[in-house]
Amino acid sequence: MKYQTFLIKYAEIAVKGKNRYIFEDALIHRMRQVLRNVDGEFAVSKTQGRVYVDCKSDYDYDEVIAALQTVFGINAICPVVKIENEGFEKLTEAVLRYVDDEYPDKNRTFKVFARRADKSFPVRSTQMNEELGASILDAFPEMKVDVHKPEIELYVEVRENIYIYSKQIPGPGGMPLGTGGKAMLLLSGGIDSPVAGYMVSKRGVKIDAVYFHAPPYTSERAKQKVVDLARKISKYTGTICLHVINFTDIQLAIYEKCPHEQLTIIMRRYMMRIAEKIAVDNDCLALVTGESIGQVASQTMQSLAVTNEVCTLPVFRPLIGFDKQEIIDVSEKIDTFETSILPYEDCCTIFVAKHPVTKPELKAIKKSEEKLRDCIDDLLAKAFETDEVINVI
Repeated sequence: MKYQTFLIKYAEIAVKGKNRYIFEDALIHRMRQVLRNVDGEFAVSKTQGRVYVDCKSDYDYDEVIAALQTVFGINAICPVVKIENEGFEKLTEAVLRYVDDEYPDKNRTFKVFARRADKSFPVRSTQMNEELGASILDAFPEMKVDVHKPEIELYVEVRENIYIYSKQIPGPGGMPLGTGGKAMLLLSGGIDSPVAGYMVSKRGVKIDAVYFHAPPYTSERAKQKVVDLARKISKYTGTICLHVINFTDIQLAIYEKCPHEQLTIIMRRYMMRIAEKIAVDNDCLALVTGESIGQVASQTMQSLAVTNEVCTLPVFRPLIGFDKQEIIDVSEKIDTFETSILPYEDCCTIFVAKHPVTKPELKAIKKSEEKLRDCIDDLLAKAFETDEVINVI
């Protein structure tokens, strides 16, 4: 069956009260954005608490569904048959055609869910359920009614037009992009940080990103890997403004002057300082990382507390309670896993200590950082000057 209309269902937006229109408008804006990349002409509109996509030309069904499944805020995508509101007899004829065309195998159970939003329609919802069900049974005797666990849930919505559908294709859920503010993602070439960016964007947060590059210890392929990861999650997050910072001189100074068991923590603290400065300069309200409690030495509770001490912005860690397999599952879902495991080292793994401290004390870390006092301000200034901005679409 060739559908010309899709009904878009949302969940959380419905409880936003007087502000609901803001979230609906953001959802529609993002839908229009992604559909521009799909061959065909589409009109996205809202009416009476419903959002619709009308297909004005030929289109690829699978391509449209795939595009809409990247739009946060969509709970379900329903291919619908839309007919004019011309009375119950015409409605019954359309329902029987729909069932006949959509389900060649009639040996199925069903239930009708009718909703009369247009109160001028002469048949009430309960009566429609009964009479449409009876008409289906008369036309297709092999079908059976099951009010508890039907194989087919047939929906009929009577509005300014009448909409008939039975398929609800899952969307990504969440909140529309941009309704939750803006944050700066610390993006590495690993598995975790792209997933963290996806997860926080699912709550409506627009993200920029910063990547710490360490040439010649990390190659251009490592940098390109991060750009590729940003491109993959940008399908969901929209355009990402990626800041590439040369971190080599700061890492070498830390390596030369500070205790090696503290290397990762001190490096991480300077990354957070730099990321926060870039975040503030770009109107971001928070930092986002891919950390998960206990996954590595720098992600113990004590390590995270010491790392946080340098920040004034809130630090969001959407993966904090995930185990590794849960993170991998999401990365496979959003198609970042295979890129993340490419064997190009990032700047953290190059300078990792053999026996990193797992329960750092803030006082001891600050004392070690004093050894950088004669050079760190110049090194930070130099690092900011290397900021290469890549708009990833």
